[in-house]
Amino acid sequence: MNRVRKQLHINDLHINGIPCTVAVLDSGIDSTHPDFSGRIVDFCDFVQNQNDFGYDDYGHGTHVCGCIAGDGTASNGFYKGIAPHANLLVAKVLDKKGNGKVEHMIEGIQWILSLQNIYHVRVLNISIGTDVGFQKQDYQEIMELLNEAWRKGIVVICAAGNSGPENESISMLGRNKNIIAVGCHEGEMEHDFPNTCQLKSGRGRENDICRKPDLVAPGTEIISCRSSMEISNKRDNGYYCRKSGTSMATAIVSGMAALFFENSPNESNEYCKRRMLLTAKDLGEPWNKQGYGMIQPENFMLT
Repeated sequence: MNRVRKQLHINDLHINGIPCTVAVLDSGIDSTHPDFSGRIVDFCDFVQNQNDFGYDDYGHGTHVCGCIAGDGTASNGFYKGIAPHANLLVAKVLDKKGNGKVEHMIEGIQWILSLQNIYHVRVLNISIGTDVGFQKQDYQEIMELLNEAWRKGIVVICAAGNSGPENESISMLGRNKNIIAVGCHEGEMEHDFPNTCQLKSGRGRENDICRKPDLVAPGTEIISCRSSMEISNKRDNGYYCRKSGTSMATAIVSGMAALFFENSPNESNEYCKRRMLLTAKDLGEPWNKQGYGMIQPENFMLT
């Protein structure tokens, strides 16, 4: 995350406000990780219904939460996330292999909506693929709930998926106009990564007047929080590990949305989304690959 913060000039931002809460649908969160201390407002396990407050037996959710709101305590701030003061509301809907069921995702969204006003939820992060195993009826039910979240003022941000680069390979949820779909792109640093995740980033429909994904953010070799339950490898560094994909890019954008509401708490989700897209940097890529372009924190944030 240190690389991403430098690349996007996030360290130059000065935010002084009241942190909001980011809701996360994923594989859970390791509540024992020092980078989240005191900021996990609630946790619910929809997979195994365990009473443990915050665990992650797959590791993906902890990494995503670290990208969004890790405060870097275990690294003296070096690997802190985008919005290190934000609170986290986490629904575990993925199992230890990263698989999920439609009913768990639906229950998770319903739970988040029931707690929106209690915990001041302004952002919902969904770094989950929704193509395999989803039927049209399932998709419709989830979309109705996410549209309800949008109507209630929550910015909904989801991953474009890693099924690209074919035409219309974007995740189903990302095709909804109310949802900010995020693809992966390393911008000027793309040549530093031989296996850049933008090669597999989900794409929208060619020649479509609607730009999907909506925008892109870095997502390759992102170092963020590692769950203590995740099997480590030689590249892991204690409390941190590397992961790549549109999941990480999505978390970075969710972190930026959290910073926006911390700085401008009275603004609407519609204004947040519109400003985020219209201040993005055009990378000269096709619309169905980059959307409006790379997120630009300095231009996006209100001063």
